[in-house]
Amino acid sequence: MTNERHQPGIGSQFELEDFRPATIYAFLVGLGVACIAVALAVWAGYRIADSYIRAHQPKNPMAEMQADTRRVTPTEVKQFADPRLEINERTEINQFRLQEEQRLHSYGWVDESAGVAHIPIDRAMQLIAQRGLPTTPKAGEYPPSTVNMINQAAQKADSAPAQKAKPESGKVQP
Repeated sequence: MTNERHQPGIGSQFELEDFRPATIYAFLVGLGVACIAVALAVWAGYRIADSYIRAHQPKNPMAEMQADTRRVTPTEVKQFADPRLEINERTEINQFRLQEEQRLHSYGWVDESAGVAHIPIDRAMQLIAQRGLPTTPKAGEYPPSTVNMINQAAQKADSAPAQKAKPESGKVQP
């Protein structure tokens, strides 16, 4: 081993040439120009694609705005299938509500052939208050029906003559 000591600056080797600032600036300018060129290319691509799509896409009839869509002429109404639009909904809803009120407060037939009628709402509420709501039968009870009534009548009819016709022992019936 030698006793030589290393002293800075004397006999040291290093790179004699560093990057010059002009080289770094040139790289940054080139990078900026490349970024701008890519952004312009993407923008141009989107513009071309958008114009192509707009040219080849059918127009949406719902997108066309009219001055007042609440006013419909009778000829326009006939173009629509049922149920049709209302011409003037404010007056038509008033007529509808008036008809409902008249029906709620009057007597009339729902189905005359079946004997079903409607009564005023006030009278219906009075009847419900007097009679109460219909209830369901208790467990084990059968609701009255024609089938059950016929079965009960048949059982009574079958058991009644059998008791009378039964002869007592040793007696002869005349």
